Amino acid sequence: MSTNKKKWFGISLLLTIIGVTVILLATMIVVVEAGHVGVHDLFGDVSDNEMQPGIHFKNPFANVIQLSTRTQEYTMSFIQGEGAKYEADIIASLTKEGLTVNLDMTILYKLTPAEASNIYKTVGVSYLDVIVRPQIRTTIRNIVAKYEAKEIYSDKRQVAADEMFLEMETSLLKRGIILESVLIRHVGLPEELTSAIEAKLTAEQMIEKKAFEVSEAKEEANRKREEAQGIADANEIIANSLSEAYLKWYWIGELENAEVYYVPVGEDGLPIIKTID
Repeated sequence: MSTNKKKWFGISLLLTIIGVTVILLATMIVVVEAGHVGVHDLFGDVSDNEMQPGIHFKNPFANVIQLSTRTQEYTMSFIQGEGAKYEADIIASLTKEGLTVNLDMTILYKLTPAEASNIYKTVGVSYLDVIVRPQIRTTIRNIVAKYEAKEIYSDKRQVAADEMFLEMETSLLKRGIILESVLIRHVGLPEELTSAIEAKLTAEQMIEKKAFEVSEAKEEANRKREEAQGIADANEIIANSLSEAYLKWYWIGELENAEVYYVPVGEDGLPIIKTID
């Protein structure tokens, strides 16, 4: 082999080695994005140690699946296009009296980082469809069935949402999902039922207002009655304490302050004081 051929063979071999090394290194290095954890899967052998965000070395034949640990949103609506992306995201439930209640709801949740490997092994990456959605919908229907339509529509809406949260939180946490919030954005009822409920609520508010006004009037009457009684008692005490000797003593005391006096004698023989400017 000539010198030139040997030279080019050496260069080609070196470049080949460098290329193979670069490719090998590229397959051994993985970057886990922020807000994600990596699950190391080597031909079905899934590691229990999740990879945190950053640069990691891995087996060149292994696959690293990145699962999001960020807050995720699941929206349900009875109006297609108002947040519900699929037919399965439309939710309607029966109330205690058997009426259909259509709900607009938003559920906020996220993956528990330490459970990512277990979820991948037992459920896969589609845990929304397998775990989250069915559990949420079942809980909503169970809770709504405890309330009347009027309660869900008005004063018990937040109470129902809190009850849904507690039940969902317990069941989802067992599967490695952290529940953050349950929001009932809107309750849809048939128009005639909505009007009837609103009319009833208005009537109840008017009754409460009238009852409050009557209570206020009674309290004011009692106050005036007590005030009048107090004045009457005071007058009676004053009247019983007046005597001729006291009035004369009071008259003599006033003489020290007056400058000019007009002192006639009254019908009862008592002096009358009058200051003339």
